[in-house]
Amino acid sequence: MRRRPEELAKMRRAGRVVAEMHEATRAAIRPGVTTAELDAVAREVLERRGARSNFLGYHGYPAVICTSPNEVIVHGIPGPRVLEEGDIVSIDCGAIVEGYHGDAAYTAPVGEVDEASRRLIEVTEASLWAGIDQLRPGNRLHEVGRAVQRVAEAAGFSVVREYVGHAIGTAMHEEPQVPNYWPGNPGPLLKTGMVFAVEPMVNAGGPGTVLLADGWSVVTADGSRSAHFEHTIAVTDDGPEVLTLP
Repeated sequence: MRRRPEELAKMRRAGRVVAEMHEATRAAIRPGVTTAELDAVAREVLERRGARSNFLGYHGYPAVICTSPNEVIVHGIPGPRVLEEGDIVSIDCGAIVEGYHGDAAYTAPVGEVDEASRRLIEVTEASLWAGIDQLRPGNRLHEVGRAVQRVAEAAGFSVVREYVGHAIGTAMHEEPQVPNYWPGNPGPLLKTGMVFAVEPMVNAGGPGTVLLADGWSVVTADGSRSAHFEHTIAVTDDGPEVLTLP
C-alpha cells in the first residue's frame, strides 16, 4: 500500500518515538541490568511521548519491547534475566502514534565483548543498510533480501529464513513480507509511498531456529549467537527515508 504524505507524517512521529526508545534502552544496557529494567525504560519513553506500544498485548505478548540475549534471535520476553559482561542483546521496539506504527531493532554489546560477537553485530547492521539501499522506486522488493544475504554470507554468517520483515502502516505487520534472503523471485515492484520494516536476523552459526516453551522466544538451533537490526523505511522519489533514525 502506498501511504499519503499526511500518513507518512504520522509514521515519522511514531518513528521518532521508537528512535528515542532505542537511545534510552541503549544508554541503560550494562552488566547487572535485567531485561525487565530495560522494558521499564522503554515504557517510560512511551508514556512521556503519549504513544502506545504495538507489542504489548499483541497476540498476548506481555511487554513493550523484546529483549533477546546471545542465542535468542527474536521475541525474547523481558524478565529477571541479568545481562552479564560479554553478552550481546537485541532490543526490538515499536510505537503507535495516531494509529500509525513504527518498528525498529538493534543489537548491542554488554560491556566488553569478544571480537566474534563484535563482528557479528557489525555485519548484521551492514546487511540492514545494504537492504535499505534497495528500497527505491522501480526496484523489486526481493532485491532487499538478496543484498542482506550477500553481506551476511560473505562474512561467513547465516540468515534466518523463518522470520522476515514486512510492510507496515496502520498495522505493525502488513503484506507483503520482506525476506532477508533471495527467495527465487523478484517480488513486487517498489513505488513511492510504500513503507517497509526491514529486519535481518543473522546467526553466527547455522540458520536453524527453535521456538522455546514460552511460545515467543526464538533461539538458534545450534546455540550460536544471533544479531538483529531493523528500521522502518519509506520509499521516496529521493531514495529510502529511514523513519526510525534518532
